[in-house]
Amino acid sequence: EVQLVESGGGLVQVGGSLRLSCALFGFAFEDSAIGWFRQAPGKEREGVACISISDRSTYYADSVKGRFTISADNNKRTVYLQMDSLKPEDTAVYYCAGDLMCPYGLRWHEDDAKGQGTQVTVSS
Repeated sequence: EVQLVESGGGLVQVGGSLRLSCALFGFAFEDSAIGWFRQAPGKEREGVACISISDRSTYYADSVKGRFTISADNNKRTVYLQMDSLKPEDTAVYYCAGDLMCPYGLRWHEDDAKGQGTQVTVSS
């Protein structure tokens, strides 16, 4: 069974930083693509970032480019999302997701493996 286990998140002030982690179990890490999407109340789901583990290609939503960095550690089978210069509009529940490839337009599918979600709140 494929499992994605998230950690990190929390409350931070505007301009602050947080790091999310996502560990993959039950699937070959080197063959996967792992990323994040977020869901805020009253807003549509938004793909945030993705990394292809095999070639380390990375993809970002325009709204987070230059502020968020996605990376991977093969030894720990973990993907990280470093979030800097956080803004109130980054407030959402963040979900880790996985597939064989990063989805086009960062549009994760309903049947993609997902983590349990972690709340990120940016206070102004």
